[in-house]
Amino acid sequence: MRSDYADAARLIVEADGLIITAGAGMGVDSGLPDFRGDRGFWQAYPMYERLGLSFVAAANPRHFERDPLFGWGFYGHRTNLYRQTQPHVGFSLLLDWIERYDLAGFVVTSNVDGQFQKAGFAAESLLEVHGSIHHLQCLSPCCHDIWPNQAEFKIDQASMRASRAPGCPSCGGVARPNILMFGDFSWLSDRTSAQEERFDRFIQQHRGKKMVVVEMGAGSAVPTIRYLSENLGSHSGVDVIRINPREPQIGGGHFSFNVGALEGLKCLANFL
Repeated sequence: MRSDYADAARLIVEADGLIITAGAGMGVDSGLPDFRGDRGFWQAYPMYERLGLSFVAAANPRHFERDPLFGWGFYGHRTNLYRQTQPHVGFSLLLDWIERYDLAGFVVTSNVDGQFQKAGFAAESLLEVHGSIHHLQCLSPCCHDIWPNQAEFKIDQASMRASRAPGCPSCGGVARPNILMFGDFSWLSDRTSAQEERFDRFIQQHRGKKMVVVEMGAGSAVPTIRYLSENLGSHSGVDVIRINPREPQIGGGHFSFNVGALEGLKCLANFL
């Protein structure tokens, strides 16, 4: 295993660029809850077990339409949690490698928590494929405006209701997070689409160069990030390092490590 970490680390040293892909498992080492399966979600939010709601049911835009305070109970609580959470040291390790080895870098994440920005990654080199809880939009939507989430949230833990819901400055209606939810037809993708365009340009600019994809905590339940990593890894000159404690398997001669994100990054750091 040590030789595998050494070989994987050598790829990073010799690369021209580093693409960081991250799923929900990246945040677990920062203390963020793991929503894997109903039991994992209910462990983090026992009040939803009492209400008989799964993660899919709780993360549904219909709550904002029927009962905005209940909708914001879940997302307001998560906003507060993400604001309070500090990124684990693995984020700093990745930044250090980019700077130390003069690598072109880009981050693609399915997480909506804003942890990469908080850790110091540049916003212009970041793709949040499911949006961000730190940005709002109109529920209707009445327009295509997307603005920073500066609302303060007080949540009643027993009922999971917020004391107030932020409003849309254009029409005065209810605002919602600019996040792609389950069964979502009103999400405004403009901000994420602009990020996708920057990522596409990054890929085009570095096509044919030696690139390494470091993927962390990306499961198969919502496989967006895994598919992206594997697609990138199918191109010549691109190697993938998958770090995943539950589903580490990957073909194509790429590296896989059956550990959590922070442990895997620390093990790689021993050879960098």
